[in-house]
Amino acid sequence: MTYTIHGRYESNFEPLADVFLQQLPKSPRKGGQALTVYHRGVPVVDIWSGVRDKAGTPWQADTMSISYSTTKGVLSTLAHMLVDEGVLSYDTPIARWWPEFAANGKHGITLRHVMTHESGLYHIRQMIQNAREMLDWPHMLEVIAAAKPYHAPGERVGYHALTYGWIVGGLIEKATGRPLAALLDEKLVQPLELDGCYIGVPDSELPRCAEVIGAARYNPNPKPPSKVAVWRQKLISNALALTGFDDTTSADALIPRGMSRFYLDEPESLQACIPGANGVFTARSLARIYAALANGGELDGVRLLSAQRLAEATRVHNRQRGDVVPMAMNWRLGYHRIFTTWPKTPHAFGHFGYGGSGAWADPSRDLAVAYTVNTGSGSPMGDLRIMRINTAVIQCVES
Repeated sequence: MTYTIHGRYESNFEPLADVFLQQLPKSPRKGGQALTVYHRGVPVVDIWSGVRDKAGTPWQADTMSISYSTTKGVLSTLAHMLVDEGVLSYDTPIARWWPEFAANGKHGITLRHVMTHESGLYHIRQMIQNAREMLDWPHMLEVIAAAKPYHAPGERVGYHALTYGWIVGGLIEKATGRPLAALLDEKLVQPLELDGCYIGVPDSELPRCAEVIGAARYNPNPKPPSKVAVWRQKLISNALALTGFDDTTSADALIPRGMSRFYLDEPESLQACIPGANGVFTARSLARIYAALANGGELDGVRLLSAQRLAEATRVHNRQRGDVVPMAMNWRLGYHRIFTTWPKTPHAFGHFGYGGSGAWADPSRDLAVAYTVNTGSGSPMGDLRIMRINTAVIQCVES
C-alpha cells in the first residue's frame, strides 16, 4: 500500500505535503492523519492520508480523531470568550461562582492561576482511586471541589494535565448554568461552521471517529524489561533528578490509578465529558478556531475575541520549568509555546496533545495550523512529527 494525499493545497505548499506524507508509519495500514493550514485568513492546505482504523478503512475528509490535550486550547478559547462577555473574570476567585470549590484552602484560586498552571491542583493520582471515575462528570466536579492544592496558588508551575478540564469546564458550567457541550456548540461550532468539534461525542457522530492505532494496551503478563532498558531509564531518572525534577510528581499529574486499563479512545470515553483530554476534532475545525485567533480574533466576519482580550490571553505569564513537565512551556492563559525544529516562533501559541496532535496560531505570520493523527505515539506535549510539520509550514510561508 502506498499512501496517497487527498484534499488540496496551494502549489507553494508542495514541500509541506511531502513532509506530511513522511510522518505516516512506514508499514501500510498503520495509521492516518489530517492537516489544515490557514494563511491570511484563508485555507491554503487541507489534506489527509492513511487509514482511520485497524481494518484499513481510508481516512476521509470528515474523519475526526481524539486529540487529547489539544482539547485544552479549545476549552481555553471558550473561557476567554466568556471573560470577554463579562460572564467570567481571570482574577476573581473561582469560588464566587462555585462556592464548594473554596474547600481545603482554595478560596483564593482564580481562573488565571489555573490557566497558567499555577493553582497547585494537578495531582490527579491523589484525588481519585481509579481512572474510570473520570467518566463521571458530576463526580469529578465534586472531587475537584474537595481537593487540596499541592502548593499555594502562584507559588509554582505544574501542568494540570487532566484536572485543567474539570476546573475550567466546571467553572464555565457553574457561571453560565448551561452544559459545556451546549456552550461549545453555541459559541464556536455554529458561528464558525465547524465540521467536527466535540467534547463528548454524540451517538450519531461516533462512526466518524478514528480508532487509535498503536496505543499501548494493558498486558497482565508483561515481558520483563531488558537490562539495557532498565539502565537507560535509570540514567534518565538520575539526570532529571540532578536538575531538581521529581518524576513522581509528573506521574501524580499524568497517570491516575487504573490508567493501564482505561482507554480514552473507546466509545464510552469518547462520549464522556473529560475536557482536558478527550476532545474529538477534525483538523479543519481546529484550524478555523486558531485562524480566528491569528487574525485578531475574527474569521469570515465571526468575532471570537476582542483585540484586548486576545492580547491578554496570549501574553506569556511564566517562563520557568514546571514540576510536571521538565521544560519551560512559556504559559499564556491556557496556551503554551509552539515547538519547531526551526525557526523560532516567539509570537505563536496553541496546545499540543498526547499522540502527536496539535493546533496553533502565529499572529505575526497570520498563520494557523492544525494536525490530527491516530497513531498513538508521542508524549503529553506532542512529538517530533508535529514539530517537523510546523517547521515545513513556516518555511513554505516564508519562501
